[in-house]
Amino acid sequence: MTSTSHLKKTLFLTALLYLIIQNKISAQENEEKAFNRHHQIGISINHVHVFEGRNDEGNRETLTLPAWGIDYTFQFHEKWAIGLHTDFIMEKYKVEKVYASEENKETVERSYPIAPALMGIYKPNEHWSFLLGFGGEFAKEEDFFLTRAGVEYGYELPKGWEFFGTVSYDFKWNAYDSWGIGLGIAKNFGGK
Repeated sequence: MTSTSHLKKTLFLTALLYLIIQNKISAQENEEKAFNRHHQIGISINHVHVFEGRNDEGNRETLTLPAWGIDYTFQFHEKWAIGLHTDFIMEKYKVEKVYASEENKETVERSYPIAPALMGIYKPNEHWSFLLGFGGEFAKEEDFFLTRAGVEYGYELPKGWEFFGTVSYDFKWNAYDSWGIGLGIAKNFGGK
């Protein structure tokens, strides 16, 4: 047997052994990452943007409002979850009801509105989530029905913690729209 032939066989067997070991390691990692149903509580600091805002003189103004988000999520499937996601706007402001009929268009005040929404969540992979749901925006002046859509990107941290970024859009029926952007942290619990 020539040394070149012996070298080729050695390289082939080494490569084969490497592939077998890598396949076993990959299988163990996949077993460790098996899906477990779990709950998640998150808190985020947000900015809510309202294009139909009004200043004290009644002129149109885009508003940027500080808000907090508190989210509860139950992930019952590897790709699906449901949750109650609630935004708390921390200011009073005025807004024009742009979806009202022409004779009902008016500027209304909003005092620290709270906007919970029941969300359906689709997670195509471990980082991205797409959200769609319905809820309401409640303030002492008037309540509005809303539809919310959003996208989140999460990064897993040790011990069940997660850091996430979120972008959402609220369509408030017969009122106005707003969109928000935020950063938050969440904790998973209840998994096996």
